[in-house]
Amino acid sequence: MTDNRAAILYIDDDEGLRRLTQRALERRGYMVTTAASGDEGIAAARDRAFDLVAVDHYMPGKDGLETLRDLQALDPAPPVIYVTGSDESRLAVAALKAGAMDYVVKTADADYFDLLVEAVDQALANVRLRREHASSEQQLRAANDRLQSLLKEVNHRVANSLQLVSALVGMQARLVTDKAAFAALADTERRVAAIAQVHRRLYTSDSVETVDMADYLGSLVAELGETWSTPTAPRNITLVAEPLQLATDRAVALGVVVNELVTNACKYAYQPEVGGAVRVRLHADTPESYCLVVEDDGCGPPQSGLVKGTGLGSKIVGAMASTLRAEVSYQGANPGLRATLRAPLH
Repeated sequence: MTDNRAAILYIDDDEGLRRLTQRALERRGYMVTTAASGDEGIAAARDRAFDLVAVDHYMPGKDGLETLRDLQALDPAPPVIYVTGSDESRLAVAALKAGAMDYVVKTADADYFDLLVEAVDQALANVRLRREHASSEQQLRAANDRLQSLLKEVNHRVANSLQLVSALVGMQARLVTDKAAFAALADTERRVAAIAQVHRRLYTSDSVETVDMADYLGSLVAELGETWSTPTAPRNITLVAEPLQLATDRAVALGVVVNELVTNACKYAYQPEVGGAVRVRLHADTPESYCLVVEDDGCGPPQSGLVKGTGLGSKIVGAMASTLRAEVSYQGANPGLRATLRAPLH
């Protein structure tokens, strides 16, 4: 049958006091081992694990502080209660600094045993609380690691699925002969790819909760440059971005906005066979907000003041701006057009 009683080691060179202390602790329900010296106590603690050790200071040979030091060197080190004389407060302080959990003042009356038992009860209760706390933290870390792995897998699958959708839309676009239908499908393919990029970043980064926008927009802008540039009409799309971190849904919304604004600039700012630049900038506007600017050196806004396009892109920008709680404005840049979005970070 397993003995579930807490195991206590009491180290004291006074044989009579050892016996009395052993009886007092055993009446409390503890399993007690005694040692007559520091060396004997250290040897006992090496041979078996004790739930708690009580050490007297004054002992021949190795005193209590030296014994405490050697106990602290064990792996694992047992919790220790230090026993001192009534006028030895400096020793108690030294013992606490050396790693003792508590101390008890030794006296000649029966109160000493009551105080020692109370100190042992309290110390073991604190040890249990620490172990339970450490166990809870370990379980929480393990659960968080499992959740992180699961979220990475989810983002991996979402990215793959969106990549497949993008490829299917691209295949469909190549089968249509109507130019307007082809253009609409190509725009849809780019929009899906912009969202897929976010999830690809999430499962390849250390964080599954936020996206490094400099990294994400760098990849997105590079893909847009490859899409819109031709040998006869190059589109030099550049990015200057601070490494802002945005939550996943906000990163998706901002990525879609960038896709729409850059696409619109590539389509309408320059003549089809004329090269041109599109600049994207992202920076912190205030400690709690950021600013996105997409500008070109093209023909600028039309006299009507309305940005060119079918209207769908503007509606998408408006919807994403609403999601971001952002304001979007357009200004003539002389030459060109500048679109500015300002939004809170959270």
